[in-house]
Amino acid sequence: MRSSVMPALVCAWFGLSAVAGATELTGVRAEAAPGETRLVFDLSGAARKHVFLIPDPDRIVVDLSGTQAVREPKLPAAAAGVIRQMRCSQQGDGIRLILDLGRRVKASNEMLDPDAGGGNRLVLTLAHADAPAAHPVVARTPPVPKPAPVAAASVAVAAPLAAETKPAGFDPVPASSAPRADAKARPVLIAIDAGHGGDDVGAIGASGTYEKDITLLVARELKRMIDEQPGMKAVLTRDDDYYVGLRERMDKAREAKADLFVSIHADAFRDRRVQGSSVFVLSQRGATSEAARWLADRENAADLVGGVSLDDKNHVLKSVLLDLSQTASLEASLQVANDVLRSLGRIGAIHHTQVQQAGFVVLKSPDIPSLLVETAFITNPREEQRLRNEKFRRELATAVRDGIVNYFNESPPSGTQFAQNR
Repeated sequence: MRSSVMPALVCAWFGLSAVAGATELTGVRAEAAPGETRLVFDLSGAARKHVFLIPDPDRIVVDLSGTQAVREPKLPAAAAGVIRQMRCSQQGDGIRLILDLGRRVKASNEMLDPDAGGGNRLVLTLAHADAPAAHPVVARTPPVPKPAPVAAASVAVAAPLAAETKPAGFDPVPASSAPRADAKARPVLIAIDAGHGGDDVGAIGASGTYEKDITLLVARELKRMIDEQPGMKAVLTRDDDYYVGLRERMDKAREAKADLFVSIHADAFRDRRVQGSSVFVLSQRGATSEAARWLADRENAADLVGGVSLDDKNHVLKSVLLDLSQTASLEASLQVANDVLRSLGRIGAIHHTQVQQAGFVVLKSPDIPSLLVETAFITNPREEQRLRNEKFRRELATAVRDGIVNYFNESPPSGTQFAQNR
């Protein structure tokens, strides 16, 4: 394909007219992220989508059933170079968009509803085939559960924060006193996920604070602290204001061979008086549905669970191996979540005094212990102001870091510096 061809849009209008009750394509947006470009198709309501690739020349086809385009969509300038041209035409009861590609990409797509924030939309992610790897790859061993979960203590609303204090009993090992690590021992790797991003702003505070901005600030601070902790390293699923698909966040953690996945959020509720932190792990029902999805979608996967080859295993054995991996990950998730919740209780109010379980997509990796931290209620005016305060965000990050360190001190993965030090 000739790179000199300017991006353009050609739309074949076959008498498209308004159809009562049909979903409308209201616009097309694009945003550039490291190593990839995202197109967002804004919709007025729910729609059925079918996305596929046609080679030679490379084109991506987007079919939106039960949808109409009442105005001519325009190809965003941010997509220049990746997409040379976009064409639109009527297709049955919907529309078809054909994207002529200007470079090699790996495409993925996700349909989002208003519950994700930002209205109905189809997000098409085009990963540049020549982009460098986003994360370092290190060896990882399965989690080692503790003998029994630590019960979360009931915590009342905390007094005003003390300046520059750290929770007792959660101080990390100073670098000067840490035992010398063998060169072969690896650091524990933590994947930190800043919730929302890009056009997905998340919850909005009373004074207009976006959840996506708070989560990124806390995630960056947590990464800095973990990188300074002997024997630990961290990677971010996003390091700027751009959208990352829910399953893509989980996949990035797996690609990085993370020992733990921590997703940072800020809670919201219609009653502005509600306050406090919460910690979530995956529910058993969510784990069961995810296991079925993995076995159905990746029947021939070479490394379905933790790098173990399943190509020569039958369906029953694959199911057993996946179940064992999920069980260990869920046990470890509950244990580290209890440590983090107890640590958060030392700096502020706790909304749920026990670790909660839910079917959040970002928690569904079958072989990585995963937790989601609701730092505070952004819809509570007082907590919104605290989240906007750098000192409070630092205390939040410290509490999460200390809970993580406490867990790995007690249950270090084999082959890591934590295991060697112990």
